[in-house]
Amino acid sequence: MVGDRIRQRLGIRHPIVQGGMIWNAGARLAAAVSEAGGLGLIGSGSMDPDTLRLHVRKARTLTAAPFGVNVPLTHRHAAANLDVALQEGVRIFFTSAGSPAPYLPRLRQAGAVVFHVVSTPDLARKCEALGVDGIVAEGFEAGGHDGRDELTTLVLVPQVVAAVRVPVLAAGGIATGAQMAAALVLGADGVQVGTRFAATTEGSGHEAFKRAIVEAGATATHLVLKKLIPVRLIDNAFRRRVLEAEARGASADELRELLGRGRARRGMFEGDLEEGELEAGQSAGLVREIRPAAEVVAELVEECEAALRRVTQHE
Repeated sequence: MVGDRIRQRLGIRHPIVQGGMIWNAGARLAAAVSEAGGLGLIGSGSMDPDTLRLHVRKARTLTAAPFGVNVPLTHRHAAANLDVALQEGVRIFFTSAGSPAPYLPRLRQAGAVVFHVVSTPDLARKCEALGVDGIVAEGFEAGGHDGRDELTTLVLVPQVVAAVRVPVLAAGGIATGAQMAAALVLGADGVQVGTRFAATTEGSGHEAFKRAIVEAGATATHLVLKKLIPVRLIDNAFRRRVLEAEARGASADELRELLGRGRARRGMFEGDLEEGELEAGQSAGLVREIRPAAEVVAELVEECEAALRRVTQHE
């Protein structure tokens, strides 16, 4: 049955994983998604080890269902956060932004399940060879930090599915059940959804940022800072300054100075809609309202099943 490999591997009812978004994916969101039958992820990329420990412990008070931790491997606390999560009994990890090779022996020894986010089929093959349990094939429609190659989800997913034997989750621009059905038809075992879950009542982002997602149109996001680490942002004053700097050929050092520190927190967590980073995917144009995470999961499942029925009825 479609999605069974993911459900069995992760111990979940629905093949839906909530992305571990920085400043948006705390204990409340992860627990709510897991309670609804998906897999919630705590986003450790905006946490120090002590903060992560608090979120893991809080999530355990909110759900007995499995949940995991997302760890961007370039984050300064990556190694320490992995240690804390293991100490707290977490055994599901989604890693990104770097090679999982240095961390896999420890995670393997602990009996952890590890999925790694990739943006090309070649990276998927390399990660499978290293021994990951699954792949997240993320197209550059996704919010936040993306791959440099600008492969879309529609073309990336079938190539990754053909390249590896481990389970594959499709990610990038997915916010509806019909899109989930399309990912399954392309061969994915399930989906990872980010932006849609950022705009939920349990998301830890600022209410102003959630409203910015809801109010975003189809062309509201743009990929910038490719000379540093590419990131997809909603339009605001800061992003326009970045685009202007890139148009005149600004160097990586100039862009780094313009970026400064703390802009992601400033935008998504503190609600500065003009000078902060507002990380969101192209799927923001499909998000119409802020709703509880459980309702989002239920709607994704219902819409997906309806879409698959439509496909089979036309065979």
